[in-house]
Amino acid sequence: MTTDPVEGEQSPSLSDDELFEVLSNRRRRYAVHALEATDGAAEIGDVAEQVAAWEYDVDVEEVSYEERKRVYTALQQSHLPMMDDAGIVEFNKNRGVVEPTASLNDIEVYMEVVQGNEIPWSVYYLGLSGVAAALTASVWLDAWPFVLFPDAAWATAITAMFAVSAVAHTYFARGQRIGESDKPPELRKE
Repeated sequence: MTTDPVEGEQSPSLSDDELFEVLSNRRRRYAVHALEATDGAAEIGDVAEQVAAWEYDVDVEEVSYEERKRVYTALQQSHLPMMDDAGIVEFNKNRGVVEPTASLNDIEVYMEVVQGNEIPWSVYYLGLSGVAAALTASVWLDAWPFVLFPDAAWATAITAMFAVSAVAHTYFARGQRIGESDKPPELRKE
């Protein structure tokens, strides 16, 4: 158990296995995104309606009664109790309310979506560091054509490479945060 320093609440520490089990289901990932977009508690019906809209690729207003009920039932009977047991949400079935816990904020790092020809940022920065190390070694060894420019110019170039990369990383990472936009990250990639 860990203590939330702000509210003094106890929140269970999730094991990686528990976390990946929770995130292994698309409907639960959508529910996580919907809850992150709210400030505090949300009614299950509202969460179910938003999740159904994403699942059926329609606006919330276009979700049919059957679609909403199907998602609502699954959330209420299966997904939200599992998420509550994991400590990600507090689920009050009697009141029909679900509330994110402090643990929900910790799972964002596990939800990075990498598709197609993309590479994870960690691999990108590893490659960039390799390029910077090779460039630095070439400058130190006074290899041609690196001797044509002063050492300060190369240091500036390396710093600029990392600065531009950091700006790009920040820009793209903001688009991948759960609860930060109208759709979950995996739907924005399609």
